[in-house]
Amino acid sequence: MIELYYWPTPNGHKITLFLEEAGLDYEIHPVNIGKGEQFDPAFLKFSPNNRMPAIIDRAPADGGEPISVFESGAILVYLANKSGKFFGPELRAKTEQLEWLMWQVGGLGPMAGQNGHFNIYAPEKIDYAIDRYVNETNRLYGVLDRRLEGRDFIAGAYSIADMAAYPWIVPHENHKQDLGDFPNLKRWFESITARPATVRAYEKGREIQATTSPMTGEQRKILFGQTAKGSAN
Repeated sequence: MIELYYWPTPNGHKITLFLEEAGLDYEIHPVNIGKGEQFDPAFLKFSPNNRMPAIIDRAPADGGEPISVFESGAILVYLANKSGKFFGPELRAKTEQLEWLMWQVGGLGPMAGQNGHFNIYAPEKIDYAIDRYVNETNRLYGVLDRRLEGRDFIAGAYSIADMAAYPWIVPHENHKQDLGDFPNLKRWFESITARPATVRAYEKGREIQATTSPMTGEQRKILFGQTAKGSAN
């Protein structure tokens, strides 16, 4: 059994995509980031960066004590190795998939995340910041579009590289990107959207999101106002 500590964000969706595709038995424990549940001391014991997703594998492959994993990229690699699915299978494919997984966690995710922050959540609109991150998101979409020319998926067969990138393309309209400008990316995006496991994963997210109210100003302070000593406000 995999215990998934989750909220329906792009990084959270990466893990439900994998779990639904692989057919692994799992249980979701919602971590409401607007309420600050990611700062709960019990959660911090296995997710010290106070971020979700995180998992606890109660039945690891070595038969030993439960294994906890934080950081979405590390979780994808762990689950792929555990299940023997969506990673590789041979060395060259694994290397390419790792390259593109790192591209997502180091580039697409952070840049698109800042794009969303300054476009949607920032209390004041700063033109320089908006232009900076909209343009960089656009550049990264172009990188992925070129990579997908003549390919169904990012690196060989459908893999953890695709599962990592896809949720960060879902909010393309909020990020001020037009998929029509990226025909290879659009084809890839639509093919993943139509996968039954994708439909199931996002439905789970909608069910959890439906139980919450719109984010308040106080919740924004909790989510975006933390320092090493706690709240900056």
